[in-house]
Amino acid sequence: MATTADIRNGMCIDIEGQYYVVIEFLHVKPGKGAAFVRTKMRSVTTGRILERTFNAGIKLDEVRIERRPYQYLYKDDMGYNFMNNETFEQVSIPGNQIDGVAFLKEGDTIEVQVHAETETILTAELPQNVVLQITYTEPGLKGDTATNTLKPATVETGAEVRVPLFINEGEKIKINTRDGSYVERVKE
Repeated sequence: MATTADIRNGMCIDIEGQYYVVIEFLHVKPGKGAAFVRTKMRSVTTGRILERTFNAGIKLDEVRIERRPYQYLYKDDMGYNFMNNETFEQVSIPGNQIDGVAFLKEGDTIEVQVHAETETILTAELPQNVVLQITYTEPGLKGDTATNTLKPATVETGAEVRVPLFINEGEKIKINTRDGSYVERVKE
């Protein structure tokens, strides 16, 4: 059990059976009245943002969450199969629990959030940026570098991203997995 004095960024708390991670918090001591803590939290399961105010001194159920590295092996009808890099145990994770699943390729290492007491998997996240090879795009023309025009391109995982006109088939690009946007061309 924790109190409102223990609230910190990254802390995970249980509110009515749902897990929330504290993004921001502010201890407020007004001139009149009791002190309180204003928080902004993100739901672990849905990603929804919740703003909530707690009176000072109330008890909160803190949840211990561990972040573990898992390596992607393959996909089957049960979901995406991963191997724990420390114990070599294999586990299947549904696609809706993986952030950026469209950019996942075999051998990638992701970070999985696990509830420490029950060992249940809550979410899985790819790194902020991944490097993928373009398998199909319309050819670029000489001089197509001056404008900010984008064209569709398919990467090796099958996902479609928007890239600048000068990017050609076979090149490697860095992609932001949070929003699927092009970051830069990668030179080998």
